[in-house]
Amino acid sequence: MSLFLGEMHHHIPGRKGLTEKKDIISLMPEKEVYIPLAAGANTDFEIFVSEGDKVQIGTKLAQTKSGFFVPLYSSVSGTYMGIKKRMSAMLKPMDHMVIALDETQTKTQALMPLDYHTATREECVEQIKQAGIVGLGGAGFPTYVKYQKPDGIDCIIINAVECEPYITADYKIIMKDVSHFVMGCEIFKKMADVSKVYIAIKKTHPDLIQVVQDALHDKQGMEVYPVPDVYPMGWERVLVREILHTEYDRLPSEAHTIISNATTAIAAAYAFEKGEPIARKIVTVSGEGVKNPSNVECPVGTPVQEVIKACGGYTSESVRLIAGGPMMGRTIVNDQFVIDRATNAITVLPHAADDAIACLRCGRCSDHCPAGLQPVRIAMAVNAGDAKEMEKRGALQCIECGLCTYVCPSHIDVTENVRKAKRTVMLKKKK
Repeated sequence: MSLFLGEMHHHIPGRKGLTEKKDIISLMPEKEVYIPLAAGANTDFEIFVSEGDKVQIGTKLAQTKSGFFVPLYSSVSGTYMGIKKRMSAMLKPMDHMVIALDETQTKTQALMPLDYHTATREECVEQIKQAGIVGLGGAGFPTYVKYQKPDGIDCIIINAVECEPYITADYKIIMKDVSHFVMGCEIFKKMADVSKVYIAIKKTHPDLIQVVQDALHDKQGMEVYPVPDVYPMGWERVLVREILHTEYDRLPSEAHTIISNATTAIAAAYAFEKGEPIARKIVTVSGEGVKNPSNVECPVGTPVQEVIKACGGYTSESVRLIAGGPMMGRTIVNDQFVIDRATNAITVLPHAADDAIACLRCGRCSDHCPAGLQPVRIAMAVNAGDAKEMEKRGALQCIECGLCTYVCPSHIDVTENVRKAKRTVMLKKKK
């Protein structure tokens, strides 16, 4: 960490007006969905259906055989067509379960509903586990793991900040379904066995703050915590710094808190009230490279190509397609990947020429790094091929928020240099 810390954040124009006041587009895939056989980095699954089987919305398709337990459910009804390898949002080919849609789109009861008021804390955690609820803010980490052993936890923080430019999916979902949002917060409160819940929302969204505050009028121990409109306010470490005024080493639990995403709370509410797993996603499709920026609701596994088509297509033949937001998302060479459970945005930007110049040694990347790192020093170690220096400079602590690249006056992709350092250090550790 830097000896002299700067702002460690930066205000970035949100460009959220492109989508936040528009109606949500409801979309069904044209022919097939492709359910990625992945839970984070885990691709080791037991398959419960055979090629040719009929499935319904909510049919259990598979579950992990190793690592954290994560089940996968069908997002549509139709016929299971087997496994096909295709591009994923992780920038590599991956096995996908293919389901051809039928005309009926019928549902099956995936789980029995559960009354969280009368259920034990342990039963609530098990319901979340069996429903396959994962973090919907982008990470996709199994939610139940955070709440299994809440020893020493004093409060939970619900992350409704949505700090990346363009993205408004969380905003639209909460405004549309605030009652289930509050229910999900109450479920998490019970699972964490705490008396205090902070709901973090940007100060620049007074309408959302008011809607949530009105819904909390009779709820004890739950409050909206307005936070500044700076990036990356939605990162766990920055939220803890802002709300609890403390730091931690590895996990938020060291600061006696658990952090969950706002849309994850809504998914939890549906798992309890209706026994439903995550079948549909609301995704922000925005940027100057798409003709009609919108929020799109579609089944998990919907091809991105069809989502872009529903938004009017591209504004030009040469665009930059990003799986996620413009800061932390991954640039992908084509639109053959699909909407997964953790997908919250597709950003489409006009193609920009590389106009980088030599580093000016201005120190802006270090001043703004929310992790307190010195990205320019890490980049120097990369150029020198010095893996030991890369690790010493804290490359593995980087969350790849992209802020160093954004503030660089030389237009250097500083974040990519740090990514290279992380890969080098991790490969060295494996050896």
